[in-house]
Amino acid sequence: MLSQVCRSGFQSFTQHLLPWVQSTTLSRSGHIQPSAIRHVRSWSNIPFITVPLSRTHGKSFAHRSELKHAKRIVVKLGSAVVTRGDECGLALGRLASIVEQVSVLQNQGREMMLVTSGAVAFGKQRLRHEILLSQSVRQALHSGQNQLKEMAIPVLEARACAAAGQSGLMALYEAMFTQYSICAAQILVTNLDFHDEQKRRNLNGTLHELLRMNIVPIVNTNDAVVPPAEPNSDLQGVNVISVKDNDSLAARLAVEMKTDLLIVLSDVEGLFDSPPGSDDAKLIDIFYPGDQQSVTFGTKSRVGMGGMEAKVKAALWALQGGTSVVIANGTHPKVSGHVITDIVEGKKVGTFFSEVKPAGPTVEQQGEMARSGGRMLATLEPEQRAEIIYHLADLLTDQRDEILLANKKDMEEAEGRLAAPLLKRLSLSTSKLNSLAIGLRQIAASSQDSVGRVLRRTRIAKNLELEQVTVPIGVLLVIFESRPDCLPQVAALAIASGNGLLLKGGKEASHSNRILHLLTQEALSIHGVKEAVQLVNTREEVEDLCRLDKMIDLIIPRGSSQLVRDIQKAAKGIPVMGHSEGICHMYVDSEASVDKATRLVRDSKCEYPAACNALETLLIHRDLLRTPLFDQIIDMLRVEQVKIHAGPKFASYLTFSPSEVKSLRTEYGDLELCIEVVDSVQEAIDHIHKYGSSHTDVIVTENEKTAEFFLQHVDSACVFWNASTRFSDGYRFGLGAEVGISTSRIHARGPVGLEGLLTTKWLLRGEDHVVSDFSEHGSLKYLHENLPVPQRNTN
Repeated sequence: MLSQVCRSGFQSFTQHLLPWVQSTTLSRSGHIQPSAIRHVRSWSNIPFITVPLSRTHGKSFAHRSELKHAKRIVVKLGSAVVTRGDECGLALGRLASIVEQVSVLQNQGREMMLVTSGAVAFGKQRLRHEILLSQSVRQALHSGQNQLKEMAIPVLEARACAAAGQSGLMALYEAMFTQYSICAAQILVTNLDFHDEQKRRNLNGTLHELLRMNIVPIVNTNDAVVPPAEPNSDLQGVNVISVKDNDSLAARLAVEMKTDLLIVLSDVEGLFDSPPGSDDAKLIDIFYPGDQQSVTFGTKSRVGMGGMEAKVKAALWALQGGTSVVIANGTHPKVSGHVITDIVEGKKVGTFFSEVKPAGPTVEQQGEMARSGGRMLATLEPEQRAEIIYHLADLLTDQRDEILLANKKDMEEAEGRLAAPLLKRLSLSTSKLNSLAIGLRQIAASSQDSVGRVLRRTRIAKNLELEQVTVPIGVLLVIFESRPDCLPQVAALAIASGNGLLLKGGKEASHSNRILHLLTQEALSIHGVKEAVQLVNTREEVEDLCRLDKMIDLIIPRGSSQLVRDIQKAAKGIPVMGHSEGICHMYVDSEASVDKATRLVRDSKCEYPAACNALETLLIHRDLLRTPLFDQIIDMLRVEQVKIHAGPKFASYLTFSPSEVKSLRTEYGDLELCIEVVDSVQEAIDHIHKYGSSHTDVIVTENEKTAEFFLQHVDSACVFWNASTRFSDGYRFGLGAEVGISTSRIHARGPVGLEGLLTTKWLLRGEDHVVSDFSEHGSLKYLHENLPVPQRNTN
């Protein structure tokens, strides 16, 4: 029996492994799914996208956003990526995920090449297996016993492991790529293949022919014969780089083949300014030639030949040769399933090597400036913060002509590209600027005791007093579309509350935003806190900004429902304050006044239909159908050219009805309105809870009891009686302005003004108090007396 096992050896392992790989679904998450053994992924399951990929090689890409145009790509898999944690055998799930991503990009029309480690680990697993079997046979023959003793495995020589593992590694890759109808080819190289001109031309020709035939070359150093590593003296030159490990091989191959992008996958997130894991280590988003002096390199990875220093040197060499480089983590289970495709899509993953330094600070630097500037802002006296806001209000009127001229440029560039509601939001006018200035002065007046206000005082014990006081949240990120008037409003609220602020406006309002931000910084400068408010002008995608959880404490989106939903989905570890939809309802009760109902419907729907607090669904009590009140509302809507959509019940009452609504949960943002019929106030409430967005809902009635029932039972941020939905606004509430309207149930709800941008902290003042004094046998007792709170200044 033992001899039979010995003869089968590693062959039995591969015979069982490869059919399993061939018949197993490989998921994007990086996990092999054995439950789907009989389901073989077909060609039709692969996203096949034809992308225009034409680029003249010569200079590397300057920005991440350009990586989507990369046609020829080298992906280098480090030893830590392809091997298991025990360094003996391959991480099959991780490899399956990488192969899937490479296949997706190959099927998009790109030319993919792999530089892979793993032969040594695969061979080590195989040789260990053979040695164990061999030892077990000898031990059984000599001892004559069935029970085997614990066996020691000798140290295995790396070249022998590589020789034993190459064929198995390649067989595994072939099996995986076959799932996607892609052929792979193995190429083993050494340093001589690049330095010998004839061999170099042969290698180049072979690779080009494979790419022409849509075959993925899988390249590895021939570790079975590779000589020992030499000093890195040749890395100083542009024309020469020795192939000492797979980092230098990938760089040499990338330049030799004139590739657009080199992706180096390792076991760390990218390049840090100091060894990862150290207290002050920060991930470097973009690395520029000459920045090496600002980086402290640590030890090399747990497996493999090179460390991060070798990767950086190889990356810079490739960059000088015209190839863009990204170093990223290929082992993290949450990102490894899409890390390669994310990089190609231009997302902020890992460290991007670029030769083009931006003119201004990076968004990370802006975040740090906003943090430090916000802390300085919070230490100012309330009168000083108010003075900044008053000065900004004056600048809005004093510099009116320059602001309107910049806005005119935005309007001219947006003409024909933006829908009418967005154009209206984009437009600034003298009256809008005057209203803004009035709102800012209200904020300044109400901010006198906002930061540092005592909310609660408690005497814990004698000479031990506790206070709860208001403090800023920290750094706010406000993302807004097509609304330049949002910038000074939000800036004033951030200044009043002592928060640092990052602003990301839409490119359609770039001219207006630029001058409004300059005026904001001019106002901040009077007390030396100019950097507290930053306008992000880099090419950062919104999704990338939402990942800056170390710099941003709260995200506030201002824009379309789609923008808000995208931000809520993208934000990782950062709270988002806002609402994704403004589906506002108005219920006209059977006891409603005719004149009031008509005025309220007109104002709620027609005054500004693009606003998030505009009416979207009108609920009519069934008894009002075919009454003068109903007819008057319908006539008014026709005069105002409002398109009516009939709800299912309303349509059933009509012989010839308007177009039936596609969904009762629709925010039109235009002169369109859904009308539905209900039988009672309770049915109206149930409808609002089922189809509404918890934004603003209104009842129109003369019956106070019915109105109070509605006000108490509707679970929305704003609930009104005989008032327009359009009153749901920070300025109209007397908040001066708002950063947005929140429909969440935590921290702030409804129009969020100054109070919503504050949190609290606890201050405890004692005299050598220790907890042990309050134990059962201690000398002190808790008092927990409520103390009077200083009266708030309401002037």
